[in-house]
Parts: sequence; structure tokens; C-alpha cells
Amino acid sequence: MSCKQLYSALGLILIATLSTQSGCVGLSNMNTGPFGIPIPISPYFQDSEEVQFHIHERYARVPIMGPLTRGAQNHAAIDPPSDDEVIHALERARPIRGGIPLLHEKQRNRVRIVKCKIADYVDEPRFVPLIGFAQLHHAHYKCSVYFEERTINGWPVPYTLDDKECVEVIYIDHNHFHMVGDPDVGDCGPY
Repeated sequence: MSCKQLYSALGLILIATLSTQSGCVGLSNMNTGPFGIPIPISPYFQDSEEVQFHIHERYARVPIMGPLTRGAQNHAAIDPPSDDEVIHALERARPIRGGIPLLHEKQRNRVRIVKCKIADYVDEPRFVPLIGFAQLHHAHYKCSVYFEERTINGWPVPYTLDDKECVEVIYIDHNHFHMVGDPDVGDCGPY
């Protein structure tokens, strides 16, 4: 191949690359490949990102509640964990996602969840950065999940395994802060 043909080939590649970087094809806010053509993302990765955001938005934050009143028994914990939260915790502990259809799959059927509060206590007041003086309220729950697990294997010899009496125990902690004193005045109160 002569130098003239090599330079003309490189010039054509350069022109093709630059032409895709202008107009509607080469958008700068998209995940684009080397020639400005969008690269498709697998639904698996998109789904995992959505699940992580769902967990962060609903369960990974610690709420800040009003102050506790002296002498009153209003320090009961906030709501017990929802069924959705228990299933997400079970998926993190013992995942069944990502099976290969018609080759190897796992299913959980007839799910029943039993929740028991095992501890509920409030810490002493202390200074927490970005909040001020606050008390941390702990609530610990034991969640027993009863289900039937079905394992379907399709290759090399198709068979199905049914486990009718599966039990998993998940411990979930719900923590939230209670402000100490009057939050409007900035008083730390008698605590």
C-alpha cells in the first residue's frame, strides 16, 4: 500500500469521525462510542441501578424527628419494616436474581413474612454534626420469611426441585434521630 493510499484512507476515517461529532448524531450528554453513535446499555445494568436508587431513596436515610417530651411514653419506634424492605434485604443476603431462563432459574412462591420487634431504646443526647444536639432512637426487628423455593434446571437433564419449607431470618435496624430541646430557639433543654 502506498503512502498516498494510506493518507487518503486516514483522511476518510478522520472525516467520518468528525462528521458524526456534529449535528444530532453526536450528542454530548449521551453515552457515545468512538464515532458518536450511542451504545445500548443492558437492561440488567439499568435495572440494578434503579434498584440501588430505590433502596437509597426509601431505606438508607435516617430521618430527624421532633423532640421527646419528658415523662411521656411517646418514644415508640416508627413503623416496622415494610414487606418491600424485608424482600430487598433478603435479596441482598440470599439473591435469586440473574438466573438463565430455560437453563437455571430459582423462584420463591407463597411468601409469608412475620415481623417481631426485639429492641427499642433511645441513646443519651449528644452533639451530631449538621443536626445539633440529638438522641439516636434504635429499633431492631427480627423478620422471619417463610416461602417455597423452586429450582428449575433445564440442561443437560431437565429437572425441578421443590423445597416446600424454606425459612430465612433477616434482622433489620431502624434508626432515627430525635432533636433535643426547642429546635426553633436553639435551646438544648434540661437533658
